[in-house]
Parts: sequence; C-alpha cells; structure tokens
Amino acid sequence: MGMRERIMDYSLGNHLRLYWRLFRRRERTRSRLLSDALTFLLNRMAHRRGGYIGRGAQIAGVPSLPHGLHGIYISRYASIGRDCRIYQNVTIGEVGGKAPRIGDGCLIGAGAVLVGDIRVGSRVKIGAGAVVSTDVPDGCTVVSQPVRILPGKPETE
Repeated sequence: MGMRERIMDYSLGNHLRLYWRLFRRRERTRSRLLSDALTFLLNRMAHRRGGYIGRGAQIAGVPSLPHGLHGIYISRYASIGRDCRIYQNVTIGEVGGKAPRIGDGCLIGAGAVLVGDIRVGSRVKIGAGAVVSTDVPDGCTVVSQPVRILPGKPETE
C-alpha cells in the first residue's frame, strides 16, 4: 500500500491503534491527574468517531471493530472478553449500574443492543438489530424477532 493510500485509509478514523494504546496506559497509571488527562483524550477521540467507551469498562485484549467506534456505546460497567468482533451502532448498556459480561470470541452484529445484568457466553453470535436482555449460553446464536408485515391502507385516487 502506497503512502497516499495509507493516509487516506488513516483519515477515515477507523485506525484505533493509538486509542487502544492510550486505553491500556490509562488502566496502568496510578496518577489521578494522568488518568483524568487520558480519559479526556480518549473521550475526545471516541466522540470524534461517534462512539463512547466508559472509563471503567473492562476489555480483554483489543476487540475487532471493523467500522471503528462509529456509533458504539460501551457502558463503564461492561466487561468484554478477548477476540470479540463488534460492528457499528452497538449499545452495551447498563441498567441500575449493572451491565453485560461478554465472553471470549463473540460476534455482535450492527445495531444490536445488550442491556442489564446479563452474561453472554463465549463464541456467541448476536445478529444485527437483536435486543438481548437475558443470559445467553456458550456457542448460541441470537437473532431478532421475525419480521411482521402489517397491512397498509389501500390508496384512493
């Protein structure tokens, strides 16, 4: 890949190498001032890309975000395992200060919503647009409700 292609690719905002380096640095720091400064930088970087990852979120490894942080919201109480793949517009939200615990090797499709004090097992696939509010065992697939077609009103001319 040539220099021009690298610059164009980087400008899309999907390269999060620096973001994850700062994220890990913030986890290791003992200085409150440095932690606050890193939190400010991380929030600005995520906001620029349209996403949010809470300060206390526990993320093992670096998740695969094929579309960057675009529309991704991860609660500060969430826990995400290794090798997870998260697509755009996913919400991993909290209810009453409790958020999902996601196992290793999960795939979360675009627009999925995971909320509450739930456990999602390892190697789980969550389909696009699914709303998950109950525990999911290891190796399962979760999909949204079947499509319902509602009859429309006949057009009058």
